[in-house]
Formats: sequence, C-alpha cells, structure tokens
Amino acid sequence: MLIDIKISKKVFNEVYFPYLDDETRTQIFFGGASSGKSVFLAQRCVLDIVKGGRNYLIARNVQKTIRKSVFNEITKAIKRFKLQDLFSINKTDLVITCVNGYQIIFCGLDDTEKIKSITPELGVITDVWIEEATETIKRDIKQLGKRLRGKSKNKKRLILSFNPILQDHWIYDTFFGGWDDSKTVYHQDNLLIVKTTYKDNKFLEEDDIEALESETDKYYYDVYTLGNWGILGHVIFTNWRTEDLSEIRDKLDKLKNGGDFGFSSHPAGLIHTAYDKKRSRIYVLDELYETGLTNDRLAEATLEIVGRQLVVWDSAEPKSIAELKSFGVNATGAVKGPDSVNYGIQWLQRQDIVIDISCQNTKNELQKYKWKEDKNGNAMRVPVDKDNHLIDALRYAYEDEMASDKPKVRFRSMAG
Repeated sequence: MLIDIKISKKVFNEVYFPYLDDETRTQIFFGGASSGKSVFLAQRCVLDIVKGGRNYLIARNVQKTIRKSVFNEITKAIKRFKLQDLFSINKTDLVITCVNGYQIIFCGLDDTEKIKSITPELGVITDVWIEEATETIKRDIKQLGKRLRGKSKNKKRLILSFNPILQDHWIYDTFFGGWDDSKTVYHQDNLLIVKTTYKDNKFLEEDDIEALESETDKYYYDVYTLGNWGILGHVIFTNWRTEDLSEIRDKLDKLKNGGDFGFSSHPAGLIHTAYDKKRSRIYVLDELYETGLTNDRLAEATLEIVGRQLVVWDSAEPKSIAELKSFGVNATGAVKGPDSVNYGIQWLQRQDIVIDISCQNTKNELQKYKWKEDKNGNAMRVPVDKDNHLIDALRYAYEDEMASDKPKVRFRSMAG
C-alpha cells in the first residue's frame, strides 16, 4: 500500500533534518535536556512506518516507564502530523499499527521473555530504539540487537537516545572511542553520533531556556544544559545495588512507605519498602514517580501500590495529607526536625539498600544524588536539592527507625 503524505520541514528542528533517511547501523542521539532528540526520533519513526517496510521495537529499561514517555511522544507525533486516521493505537498492549500493516511495538527490558517472542504482523523488526539508554546494561542492548534479523529491503538500525549522565558508563566506553568533544557529529562506517542541546530546539519557550541557563550546579549544568558527559565527584550513596526481588517479596515483612508531594515540574514520589533490621537492609519493592497527579489520582495510585498500609508523607503539605486521608489513604506527616535531612542521610548510608529491578527512578536518584561543592571543588555537608523525591520519601518512611537509633542522653545530679 502506497500512502502519499506531505509534511512541512517547519515541524522539524533543522539540526536533525539530515538524519531523516540515514541508514547507519548504530545511531546515537545524545546531549542536553530539551534538545528535541526524542521528539525527532518519534517523528522519524512515524514517517518510516507510513512509508512502509520498517517495523520499530521501542524499549526502555522498565516497562511501566514507557506509557508516559516514549509511547506518548509517538502518539503526539501522529497527532501533529494529523495522521490519526492511518493508525490504530492499542494502549493496552502498547502496539501502534499503521493501515499498511507495519507496526511500532513497545517493551520493557524487565520482561526478557516477551522481548524474545516479539514478532510484527508484517515483515521483521528493522529498527530497535532504546530511549534513556543510560538506564540499561550492555547485555540487554546485545539482546535487543539480536532482534535485528531476517530479510528486509531496508537496512536495520540500532538507535540509542539519552542524556550523558556519567562518563564511566558502558555506552561511553563502547561507542565514544573516536569521539571529539569539540565536534557535534561523528559519522564513520557503521556508527553515527549526534550531540544536541537546547540551543538546537527552536520550539522552546523563554522560561524553558532560562531554567537551563540559570542552573548553578556544575554537574547539572554540564550534563543537562551543555550536554556533556557527566563526572560526579561527591556522590552521597554508594551502599546500594539492584536485584530481581520477585521471588522473595512475598516473604518480606515490616513494610514501610514514604511519600513526597509534587505536581507539574516536580513528580510526586511514593516508595514501598521492607526492612530487615537484623541485617540493616532496606528492600525497595515498588515506586510511584509521576507528574500531574491531583490528590485524588495520587490517592488512587497509592492505594494500588500499598493498600491500607501507613504512608509517611512530607509534612509541608498538611492539606494534601488531609485530602489523601479523605480518599482512603492511611497517611501521616513526617516529623522532620532540626538537621533531619543530614541525619537521615547518615542513617541511610549505614543501611544495605537493595532495589528491585523495576524501580528505575529510585536507582536514578541514588546514582546522581551528591553533596554541593565549594568554589574549590570540596564537598560541603549540604546535598544538592535535585532528583531527590524518592530519597526524601525513603527518609520519611524510616523516621521511626532513625529515632530509635539516636543515642539517649541521661543527666545525673552530682553529689556536692
């Protein structure tokens, strides 16, 4: 089936236009926040499907993060191009099918068996796109690469997109050996690397630009404003690891939950954990990390994860806590107190934190949470107040344990 459509060049950021038809085997689009890379890749995906001959498999590390990120980006691209009549969108199975039979299939890398069995209705998988690729491990990308097989008239492509959070990442070691930091494009043989920043995105609003340009923390400015590979000097938490907890979660007790409020620019965070006090071990079993939730929807999502278990919320919003209670959540406010942040951090540093592989946002926060630095690069005992919604929620959840561990001071009168 031949579909004839016309799309104006004006809907694209010019920096990406040369790559609309690029067939390099491995393609990396990285750089700063709000650079438009994910929007472009979504646009290209939609046009590729309409032209026919290509099927996309789009993945993120965790299945539940897909629906409100890259899946939404694809559906928005379809609407911007006014092509809704050409696509059937299955929100349950996360499959988008064009009238010509070609498909966009979404999956999480936490369901490896599903990945092995994915087959499009027509033809073969020609394109694998991994969004937020820095969340992944090298083995998973190799597994996805194996999906690029079978006869096709189009060349097959492996596409990675991400913010360059840490220079010691396996992606840097694997693909950036020939990269020149003074350039924005590397193109040789079977590898294309394109670096972009907010300056390449003509669709940004002034307040978006102001927020990026006014960033004061060096790490965040380097990574999210300039799009450079990040180097973290003073990370706060190193006492954590990820595991598949599916086989033991039903055996765990002493469940503890914490919550942090958010709405538009900051996500609401809920963390569901279990505590093994004898081993000083915290198991992170589930999380909620979402923007735009009104309190009724936040309550619904909370009840789905923890039921009627107690949740200790940020006490800075007593009205929100009261509303959550009215919707059936067993909610209370955190006590906090003088120096509660630093004391909570120190207590958590003494624990063994095990994160279920499904809790990607908890992992992301612990990986980036760091101390502020003085002008000489020395660590100050003040954490950078960014990307810490779930960490704050974790502190609230364990306030009672922290209180019981505080040394008791007794005063005795001295005989004169």
